Amino acid sequence: MFFRVYRRKARLIFTMASPTDRPDMTNFLKAMHHVYKFPTPSTTSTRLEWTPPPASAGHKGRYLWTDAFGVLNFVTLFKETSNPYFLSLSEALVSAVHDTLGRTRDGHSRLPNATDSDPLAGGLRIGKEEESGPDGDGQYHHYLTLWMFALNRLSLASSRKEYNDLAIQLAKAIHPRFMYNRSSARPRMYWKMNMDLTHPLVRSEGHLDPIDGLVMFRLLQHTDGPASRVLEKEIEEYDRIVRLKWENYESRDPLDLGMTMWTAHFFGIGEEKERWSEHLLNAAKRDTELLFDEGYFEQSTKRRLAFREFGTVLGIRTGAEGEEWEKRVKVIENWEKTGLVPDPSEEKGAAGRNAEIDLLPITLVMYAAALNPHAFK
Repeated sequence: MFFRVYRRKARLIFTMASPTDRPDMTNFLKAMHHVYKFPTPSTTSTRLEWTPPPASAGHKGRYLWTDAFGVLNFVTLFKETSNPYFLSLSEALVSAVHDTLGRTRDGHSRLPNATDSDPLAGGLRIGKEEESGPDGDGQYHHYLTLWMFALNRLSLASSRKEYNDLAIQLAKAIHPRFMYNRSSARPRMYWKMNMDLTHPLVRSEGHLDPIDGLVMFRLLQHTDGPASRVLEKEIEEYDRIVRLKWENYESRDPLDLGMTMWTAHFFGIGEEKERWSEHLLNAAKRDTELLFDEGYFEQSTKRRLAFREFGTVLGIRTGAEGEEWEKRVKVIENWEKTGLVPDPSEEKGAAGRNAEIDLLPITLVMYAAALNPHAFK
């Protein structure tokens, strides 16, 4: 059995039951359990009946970005333990997301164009609490591509092709809604669409959206088969955008930089690395170094957002190597000292607004991924 659970002073405590004591995975489990309340696996059963409980944030307790990290973190637990129980948790969470965010807000019907046999043909809602307004519900391209990646990793871990097929279904459904001027030399993209994918809510182009699309669609097509061309047209359109913008990449945002390092590492390292992706990876590392050198991560934690910095660490741990980078990931320890993670304590005043209930789920799942991004590599 991978871990034991027992209670001490009314707090849930995890201890490793593996030959090697690994504090990182103990904290990983604490953070994940705080969000998802999954039962302890037994020695006699690898599958337990479990319905993901509503999280403290998101419409009906589901938020697409948070749950994409949740799926991937359960895949990491499976890869670290070889216990299929964790795959069952990942699969249950996928079903919960499709049954909530793949439906209208009242839950009465699937999103337009989706059916029971094609549940993602209408995309997936973000899961915003408000139905409309400046921060209302809709669909984000970068959330959708992250969900595609989660389905792809679950497909590979479980050897179940249907999850990658669902990701491809989602890719084909959303691509023509977010991208326009598709036949031009430089296609354009919308950042946010309404829930029905019938009109844009934010017309500007997301900084990373074309890059996310190019990388994730290529991964999906590769998993579909070595000779597959199922997303060839869509990939070519993303490529036309990326070719014209990759050399000018720069950012001052810790989450943007981390997610760029992560996305770019798929084609930016190794013997078969590609020039555009290697450049993006190096540019993101350059700008991340500047943030550290300028003391960004030494400011009061009350003035910073933890989940954005956990994104930075995720990027470092997937796309950067060396002693200096290992020192930089210790930014996690500063957040642990506030009491915010791995198991939010009652005394977490130093965490500022990070301790607010609407931020805790996304903070905890991204903290876990920053500790061990196995499924993200």
